[in-house]
Amino acid sequence: MTIKDGAARAFEGAVAEAAPLFQQAPGALSFRLDRSIETPLEYTLTVAWATVEDHTVGFRNSEAFAKWRELVGPHFAEAPQVKHLEHVYLGF
Repeated sequence: MTIKDGAARAFEGAVAEAAPLFQQAPGALSFRLDRSIETPLEYTLTVAWATVEDHTVGFRNSEAFAKWRELVGPHFAEAPQVKHLEHVYLGF
């Protein structure tokens, strides 16, 4: 996610405020926000879901998703890119 210049604190606060929305969502396993050191306006939000459908159907169609976007949406410089990843290897 790329956020607007000057919005880092507000964005990070909004993500922290939204964390319970994910924690209470069926199928949500973990929630993590990371910021790029090289490009401080770029963030990666990683949410582990039990199934892709828990995200794409369950969460996306919930009031919690609407609240999430209400909290963080004003800070986006552009539409976030969403990817669904599959864990394939852990080296250590």
